[in-house]
Amino acid sequence: MTADRIATVELGAGGPQAGVQGLGCMGMSEFYGDTDEAAARDTLDAALEAGVTLLDTADAYGRGANEEFLAPFVGAHRDEITLATKFALVRTEDPDYRAIRNDPAYIRTAVEASLRRLDTDVIDLYYMHRHDPAVPFAESIGAMAELIHQGKIKQIGLSEVTGPELREAHAVHPIAALQSEWSLFSRDVEKSAVGAAAELGVTLVPYSPLGRGFLTGSFTDAGKDLAADDFRARQPRFNGDNARANAALLEPVHTIAAAHGVSGAQVALAWVQQRAQVHGLNVVPIPGTRKRSRLLENAAATRLTLTADELAVLEPIAGRVAGDRYPDMSSTSAARE
Repeated sequence: MTADRIATVELGAGGPQAGVQGLGCMGMSEFYGDTDEAAARDTLDAALEAGVTLLDTADAYGRGANEEFLAPFVGAHRDEITLATKFALVRTEDPDYRAIRNDPAYIRTAVEASLRRLDTDVIDLYYMHRHDPAVPFAESIGAMAELIHQGKIKQIGLSEVTGPELREAHAVHPIAALQSEWSLFSRDVEKSAVGAAAELGVTLVPYSPLGRGFLTGSFTDAGKDLAADDFRARQPRFNGDNARANAALLEPVHTIAAAHGVSGAQVALAWVQQRAQVHGLNVVPIPGTRKRSRLLENAAATRLTLTADELAVLEPIAGRVAGDRYPDMSSTSAARE
């Protein structure tokens, strides 16, 4: 690699190389207030220049709009990026409606729609966004495996599953990646999934490694600081007493950042990389951003090494966080542990 490009890591056992940090593209279309399409496209260019090659989207983001937004960039750089998208979260024009579908018929329909929106012949990594326990893995993973045989996808991923669920799915067809929330604020994934992933050679792809921005230190009473169309305004950790209590937890993050001359966000990202090393598994965090400057700052965190003493100081934070990750945790792996 060049001095300005991040290192690479194997994506799944025997899989392709990808940058050790990816890019979550969800916020380029919705969820975090107003979007700036020109700035987002510049951020995509910066990602490629920095070696951030795993681009993560989903059919649920903007109800397909995020995939359509990425299509021109994907077409221009198809051989240089690893394209990941997801199915399973069903949305309608009702902003409060959510459903989960894992049945084979839906999977076959969903992949065709994503291929069309992304204007590509193949998806590199196709995730089941959420698992519906009513649908056996033999059916859903079997249908995804058939997509590999048809040349429509290259690798299978899961999101928010437990360790036993990951093993069950992997027995049907090898799983390349597990995408779940993992950060200084959210460590539910360590209960069973991290160990299973390490054992099976599954790459962990942590989403929200910056706690949806909270770990940047930008919020003190976040519910007052966020626009009405910013979904974090409805997240328990971002409101009132919870937000104030959680902001106080960041004092050691700020102290360590100052000692290294880096940002709090970089400390949080470095923690994820080093925590993965402890467990012996490959990891590709996907912090989301719409700004070139933040993208480059995040990528630089892959070169930051925290000391054992600093890691020890950060260790207790997650156990003290106030509020759940979501208002409704029923579709997360934590609800099934």
